[in-house]
Amino acid sequence: MINITALVENTTSDERLDKEHGLSLYIEALGHRILFDMGQTDLFARNAEALGIDLAGVDLAVLSHGHYDHGGGLARFLELNQTAPVYLNQHAFEPHYHGEERYIGLDTALAASPRLRFVGDREEIAPGLTLATCNGLPKREDLGSFGLTVEEDGAFQPEDFRHEHYLLIEDAGRRVLISGCSHKGILNIVDWFRPDVLVGGFHFNTMPLDDALAGYARQLSAYGTEFYTCHCTGRKQYAFMKEYMDHLAYLSTGQTIQV
Repeated sequence: MINITALVENTTSDERLDKEHGLSLYIEALGHRILFDMGQTDLFARNAEALGIDLAGVDLAVLSHGHYDHGGGLARFLELNQTAPVYLNQHAFEPHYHGEERYIGLDTALAASPRLRFVGDREEIAPGLTLATCNGLPKREDLGSFGLTVEEDGAFQPEDFRHEHYLLIEDAGRRVLISGCSHKGILNIVDWFRPDVLVGGFHFNTMPLDDALAGYARQLSAYGTEFYTCHCTGRKQYAFMKEYMDHLAYLSTGQTIQV
């Protein structure tokens, strides 16, 4: 059994806990205590304390991609936990922007930390735990860059999200996939990995509630995957999609699921 607790998410289900635009999940799987993303601030740590979760006991951490709302709490985690390696993609510290003015990347002062483990497109970090990107795989659809950019050689290029990877947990014949924002396209990701369970954001929060979104819901439902969504999906978009999907639930700050 895999236990997943939302330490930080855009909404909260517990009056003891605050919320923020960001994501942080505490996962117990295959004998490991895993921190997946660290939100925008140190809120993930304060909420963990309120829930009685000791982050000093985490034995490995994963940063899903190089954006501030997932890695803003990295410095605080490195303070609280003195031993766990932090796995992130080799491109995570590239200069990421919204447009050409607003920096949305990580604190580059942390890039030299000996605790960081930079990985490529696919790497098993422990038995049954694999980090994988979708780089180079054929896409069912191309959603574009969402107005996000990366600075390369002094020029801004549309973001290709090569720094985004996903945590695949394989346990007792089941495949559980953890995603941060699914910038590469949630349909692409489900088609590539074919998970039994997917937990994460869909990046639908700016989509209108229309036939296109209903179409996404129907296509996702056809895979037979059990979905727990959060963060950048959007509550209105979730409620709309729920009308078309039997196996869709929302994971809010403070909630724990067993999968």
